[in-house]
Amino acid sequence: MKKLYKFLLNKLPRPLLIRLSYPFKLVAPLLYKGDKVECPVCEKSFSKFLSYGSDVAHREGVLCPYDLTLERHRLMWLYLKDHSTFFTQENLKVLHIAPEQCFHKRFKKQKNLDYLTGDLVSPIADMHFDLHDIPLEDNRFDVIFCNHVMEHVDDAIRCMSELHRVMKPGGWGIMQVPQDFSREVTYEDASIVTPEEREKHFWQKDHVRLFGKDYPDWLRKAGFTVTKFNKESNYGKDLIDRYRLQKEEILYIVSK
Repeated sequence: MKKLYKFLLNKLPRPLLIRLSYPFKLVAPLLYKGDKVECPVCEKSFSKFLSYGSDVAHREGVLCPYDLTLERHRLMWLYLKDHSTFFTQENLKVLHIAPEQCFHKRFKKQKNLDYLTGDLVSPIADMHFDLHDIPLEDNRFDVIFCNHVMEHVDDAIRCMSELHRVMKPGGWGIMQVPQDFSREVTYEDASIVTPEEREKHFWQKDHVRLFGKDYPDWLRKAGFTVTKFNKESNYGKDLIDRYRLQKEEILYIVSK
């Protein structure tokens, strides 16, 4: 069963995985009933979380079986809930690129948000467009989310700059990426083009770079001011373990 799960996770196209996840989440909580781990997004506890990731970057015990959150989603949720006005400030104009299923319906229902989603192919996005040329006006959004996208695009600085363009002065956002903290400098090589080699070098078959510790410098180059949210300064070890947050991950908050 575990081999089949891993095969489907790594082989099926993303739009199909999104559609298949809805029936899966109806039965998964029954299979993993328990109280060892907890997802702060759906507020449900389980005997364990599921594994996730490619062969090169596979991680055990990270995927919530109900709302399919990963470490990065749970960390982002904690920041939004405990350290921002995202749920309380009125009339926030929000752009969400590559909207995650665990957030999409929740944010859609929030009466304080004017919420727009965009993606190249996702079936749950409101608009479909190439992030290199966002078909939206300057200075429109108070908040922008764009997570685990910049490792896929041809020109990451241009895409970041486009997001900076459509953000209002005084706006803020979250733009997470897979990050290799053993690397000082982001790794790119245009000669690596096959899915197999990309997985080997960049952790996933559709990645074109592997960001290092210099990722905040990329965001600054696109015009953003960057601040770091350190989870260890705000949450204890027991809670970090229970939520299965990634040990090294830093949440970068961008602003204009």
